[in-house]
Amino acid sequence: MQFVEGSTSDLPQIAGIVLGQHSLLTLKYMRRLLLNNLTLIFCLLISINKLKAQDNYEIQVYGSETVEKGKTMLELHSNFTLKGSQSVSNGEFPTNHVEHETIEVTHGWTTWFETGFYFFNSIGDGNRTAYVGSHIRPRIAAPESWGWPVGVSISTEFGFQKSAFSANTSTLEIRPIIDKKWQKLYLSVNPTLEKSFKGPDQNRGFTFSPNVKSSYDITKIITLGLEYYGSTGPFFHYDPYRQQDHQLFLATDLNFDPAWEFNAGVGYGFPQRSDKEILKIIIGRRF
Repeated sequence: MQFVEGSTSDLPQIAGIVLGQHSLLTLKYMRRLLLNNLTLIFCLLISINKLKAQDNYEIQVYGSETVEKGKTMLELHSNFTLKGSQSVSNGEFPTNHVEHETIEVTHGWTTWFETGFYFFNSIGDGNRTAYVGSHIRPRIAAPESWGWPVGVSISTEFGFQKSAFSANTSTLEIRPIIDKKWQKLYLSVNPTLEKSFKGPDQNRGFTFSPNVKSSYDITKIITLGLEYYGSTGPFFHYDPYRQQDHQLFLATDLNFDPAWEFNAGVGYGFPQRSDKEILKIIIGRRF
């Protein structure tokens, strides 16, 4: 996350942000912070290189809203690969018939800022049962008071994972999030950038990994939709199709209680290198 420079005279306004005061000056600082991050992302898009796609530990297209101020969201991401790789590649275990269990804890500090923590775990035969790694994810959002026609937020996720589960052991993800609801129809776009700092792709710069979700409210409780996850290689200099990752999920969200979150889906990979069949379930609870 990028911070705005200021003198000691700015301390009252900064304190106002921390305390959640909604003054005009507070919104001015937040607007500048968000626009600075958007500028950074645009610059990164121009200089992207190749990176392997993120492993299937957290399969989710983000909405723009952050967790409410003072609230904590506890989520369990459960994914099972029905048909995946069956041999060791770059020192990584195969993914066939492996279960990934990720614990996510997210706390809302203000109405526009949250921090998430991830704990990745793997369950499978052949020494594939282990704690895999952890990430931290700060995120800022554009307040509704700005009156933007779409929801906008930006998250930066970074951390480590063991080389037996991911050859790139230190990674960064920058995820812009843009979404919109039209009555019963919902659309979210996450044009994500990923970077390795340690591993075989550490000198290859950033890769473009777009995520998209479109859903429709069948009832007040049941929502059905499609979720797309991809990794295409360098922006405007895409890898050959067979070297890319593309997965499409048929998914449902159940909105039976505002305190709970439930998402489930079945996904299929298209190019040769993608995991072919994956089941996923996300269960979350706000406290």
